[in-house]
Amino acid sequence: MLNGKKILVGITGGISAYKTASLIRLLVKAGAEVKAVMSGAAKQFITPLTIATLSKNPVYTDFFNPENGEWHSHVKLGIWADLYVIAPATANTIAKITHGIADNLLLTTVLSARCKVMLAPAMDLDMYQNVVTQQNFNILKNRGFLFAEATEGELASGLSGKGRMAEPEDIFAEIEHYFAANQDFKDKKILITAGPTREKIDPVRFVSNYSTGKMGYAIAEELAERGGEVVLVSGPVDIKPKHANIHLINVESAQEMYNECINHFPKCDAAIMSAAVADYAPEKPATDKIKRQPGQNMVLNLVPNPDIAAQLGKIKTDKQILAGFALETENEQYNAQKKLESKNLDFIVLNSLNDKGAGFGFDTNKISIVYRNGKSESFALKPKTEVAKDIAAALLQLLN
Repeated sequence: MLNGKKILVGITGGISAYKTASLIRLLVKAGAEVKAVMSGAAKQFITPLTIATLSKNPVYTDFFNPENGEWHSHVKLGIWADLYVIAPATANTIAKITHGIADNLLLTTVLSARCKVMLAPAMDLDMYQNVVTQQNFNILKNRGFLFAEATEGELASGLSGKGRMAEPEDIFAEIEHYFAANQDFKDKKILITAGPTREKIDPVRFVSNYSTGKMGYAIAEELAERGGEVVLVSGPVDIKPKHANIHLINVESAQEMYNECINHFPKCDAAIMSAAVADYAPEKPATDKIKRQPGQNMVLNLVPNPDIAAQLGKIKTDKQILAGFALETENEQYNAQKKLESKNLDFIVLNSLNDKGAGFGFDTNKISIVYRNGKSESFALKPKTEVAKDIAAALLQLLN
């Protein structure tokens, strides 16, 4: 369940910080990649060396390394993590999170985190029961923060009551439960196409485009992460899929991609055609390298490639969802709607080369999603990993 998950562990200044070592051990043993951030006070209870040894990664304690000036980016940490777990989470830290205070690296990373944040409260009985602390709990729960609830027992003060940090095994179980609940594509099989195709001119030359496959691979990873079985038919790219749920099929030409899609689509619940398939191919590729002829022009006769999305639109059933992509340079909305209808798509992802930072080669994209009923949603420029979440949400809505 946790294999390959990226979990950031925050440790604040409470006596139960020693328990976090056991939590990190459990996470690493389960196959998670763990990084840790410690507050200054946390170092009074457990050493960064202990945490670094168990997590198998350097520990982040300050914004920069005073010895060499290396910057520790809270933004990168916040983007990296699939889940941010703060254990222990003291009353002071919880109060600061509630009010957006970011006076150390741990807290600044909370504001930068794009993933869920799970808090494991740990404090004395009276602090836990204080009306302000209880209000902070409620505010954060309403904002979507997750909690590994404190338990009752003997506290550091000698008192007995609620406020004791949950045991590492219980926090680990909460983490497992979170990832298990986020499996909304479980038992769904989805076909994804990605990257460019190459149409041979001769053994050393080809017709292609600038697609890098980043968008299609991001979609594949997102769906696989959420339990989907993904068949990824990919043209030549420099990316390798990471998730075990992705079955990669490498192809080169549009005809090869067509053959694989026709073969796999009938067994799928949905397909997202994000590949930049060449519309045309040389009619008669040369078997030997074409030699340059001084003073002579080269004429290349191109013929249409099969239209993969259109053919899948013809054979799809009422129980299948089919989505396409439209990269336009003019009359974007009109052309996308026309393409959606002509190919019998359920929705189409529109992006424009006129938008800075969108399209081929970028790590970001700016899209609109257009549906059969004419409804359209537009999104801001964001990383393609985040765009993949928006596309997955549109697919899930139609599958349900």
